[in-house]
Amino acid sequence: MKNILVTGAAGFIGSAFARYMVGKYPDYNIIVYDKLTYAGNLDNLLPISDEENYRFERGDIADRAVLQQALETHQIDTIVNFAAESHVDRSILQADAFIHTDVVGVFILLDEAKKHGIGRFLHVSTDEVYGDIEDGHFSVETDTFAPNSPYAASKAGGEMMVRAYHITHGMDTVITRGSNTFGPYQYPEKLLPFFITEAIEDKPLPVYGDGLQVRDWLFVEDHVTGIDTALHHGKSGEAYNIAGEDNRTNIEVTRALLGHLGKPDSLIKHVPDREGHDRRYAMDCTKLRGLGWQRAHNFESGVKLTVDWYRDNAWWWQKIKTGEYLEFYKRQYAARLASADNE
Repeated sequence: MKNILVTGAAGFIGSAFARYMVGKYPDYNIIVYDKLTYAGNLDNLLPISDEENYRFERGDIADRAVLQQALETHQIDTIVNFAAESHVDRSILQADAFIHTDVVGVFILLDEAKKHGIGRFLHVSTDEVYGDIEDGHFSVETDTFAPNSPYAASKAGGEMMVRAYHITHGMDTVITRGSNTFGPYQYPEKLLPFFITEAIEDKPLPVYGDGLQVRDWLFVEDHVTGIDTALHHGKSGEAYNIAGEDNRTNIEVTRALLGHLGKPDSLIKHVPDREGHDRRYAMDCTKLRGLGWQRAHNFESGVKLTVDWYRDNAWWWQKIKTGEYLEFYKRQYAARLASADNE
């Protein structure tokens, strides 16, 4: 393992992984490969932009010609794939982009990896492939998939392709499934950065339904170390859950961040729920802990670090919340907030 192509690493978790790997493994060459869609942001990579073992290549995992060139130019021997369309709300509005990247793109990436004799191929997935989980159960890696959104279905499809290339072609593959991840540099369409940045500006926070949907919250630095553990120690052909094992309702999370910001609960506006909204996700990560992984942050410490970062780095998010972002915001929330105001 020497020359690692990290796809989709101008995004949130991918850029955190790139920053971590560049610092921890100076003998590795980390090549970030990203097509810079709306959520890809080179600002996320500024902390490592001058490091000798970091390179950036712009490209789409579904573009064979550009991908082949990157693999050959940098003599890639390992791939870590973060490239994905990743927001459930957007997948409901426009599912085709998710199929293109999360299924077709993963197939092309695997196929080129096979042709170029890539060693380890680690694919980053999500707890959402398990679907809605009943109270008292914690998903384990052998559970049946039951995706309920176009996003979750596309990620499940990508996983099945990874499995197929391992079984059919003997590729050295590992899959990680992360729980609800939060932290600095997260694009502000996701719950925590969206609500933090809105609350800073004293804007209403549109909480879906009763807000009692349960998610397992994982700080991004812990997610990254979990991927690192699976990359170096995971068994070929296996999947590993990476879980915060810290289950909170959305309304609890919202009140926690308001508390850290010193903002009133009156900013909360309950709005009509999202279509097909899963009620509960929860995972068991005993298998990954068996490889030596431990998380370093709990929910409270992670939220404080996250709130402080967004409060101190308005330069990063204020320029994002314009243009395309505002168009998405209007499509997704304007009518819901209007109906809430009229109740």
